[in-house]
Amino acid sequence: MDKLRIRGGRPLQGEVTISGAKNAALPQLCAALLTEQALTLRNVPRLRDVATMRALLERIGVRVQTHGERGGLTLQAVEPLDPVAPYELVKTMRASILVLGPLLARCGRARVSLPGGCAIGARPVDQHIRGLQAMGAQITMEHGYIEARLPPGRSRLRGARITTDMVTVTGTENLLMAATLAEGETVLENAAQEPEVVDLAELLIAMGARIEGHGTRRIHVQGVAALRGAEHHVVADRIEAGTFLCAVAAAGGRAHLRHGRADHLDAVIDKLLAAGVEVEADADGLTVASPGGAALQAQSFRTTEYPGFPTDMQAQFMALNCVAQGPSAVTETIFENRFMHVQELARLGARIRIDGRTAFVEGGQRLSGAAVMATDLRASASLVIAGLVADGETVIDRIYHLDRGYDQMEVKLRALGADIERLA
Repeated sequence: MDKLRIRGGRPLQGEVTISGAKNAALPQLCAALLTEQALTLRNVPRLRDVATMRALLERIGVRVQTHGERGGLTLQAVEPLDPVAPYELVKTMRASILVLGPLLARCGRARVSLPGGCAIGARPVDQHIRGLQAMGAQITMEHGYIEARLPPGRSRLRGARITTDMVTVTGTENLLMAATLAEGETVLENAAQEPEVVDLAELLIAMGARIEGHGTRRIHVQGVAALRGAEHHVVADRIEAGTFLCAVAAAGGRAHLRHGRADHLDAVIDKLLAAGVEVEADADGLTVASPGGAALQAQSFRTTEYPGFPTDMQAQFMALNCVAQGPSAVTETIFENRFMHVQELARLGARIRIDGRTAFVEGGQRLSGAAVMATDLRASASLVIAGLVADGETVIDRIYHLDRGYDQMEVKLRALGADIERLA
């Protein structure tokens, strides 16, 4: 099992290119199920989750071809398709639920195992199921599988007004894809506004879908009889960009993040600016400069749905708060079990107290290297940031979590001057 070894204390200098967004690429790969024509995606990140989704789609019957250029994939879902997502391919990745809506819309039936993924709290799929039921699907749960099909005599889902009980990104994406082939109009109320949802909608529009309101709380979809193939460039990963912003902020130095989007990171950048970090946007990305965590001021924040502070940046900013000056309070409102990195940060010398859904961080700590273990994707990133500033050597185990969401993170950090290497 691979590990990362980091020798801390080096400032970060140079330029890195931000990869395509994992959370945009995964639903867009599933969108290939909506048409028999070829779909070409560019800037697809090289991640474990992308490889898992590719294997799942190939199991269903999608032909997938890798291009010579970096991040290029062409997918074609030519019938017959086998609309089954088995447990062995679904258990490691919650995003696999995103095949449910497209399969039901295209094939009239789907059998999808209940998904897995990071153990960061309950992430129920009931909003997906209720929305598809409102569109006329008959759904049962049997033997760990979601069994969905159209009623006898119907060949398409029907449009509906759907209001989810909570804002759900994958739920919005699943219902959005299903609605593109439904009869009539579908209105998604309380829809997620994340850039990844907007990017999916733009892809679907290029495929011939009729969508309005994406990026707002209310999305209107006029169903069409069929979609066509298209080409699309996956949007840059705002969470990878945010992670590198926090890494440079903590370690000190100056770096340019090529393709980074300031307009996708307003809440994070606002906190970094308040902490004393310099962040500037240009036509090609973001430049970040910092004197290092010990010269910064810790910032309190509360995670919430976009455009608020993202839960996927909570752990990374907490690592920065550990070395910045002063106390801070970090409140997690999205997932109830997303403080598992706290005990590992404590092994490095962080002083953090948890009370319910709030972590109280005593900043200004001098971290020292130690052996730690990654517990989930973003926790892995927080340990990398802590290792970059800790005295001595830090070894992070179970970094397969990191590989699920970061495209060669250690290679990019090494290009910035970090002393980091992968150990087999």
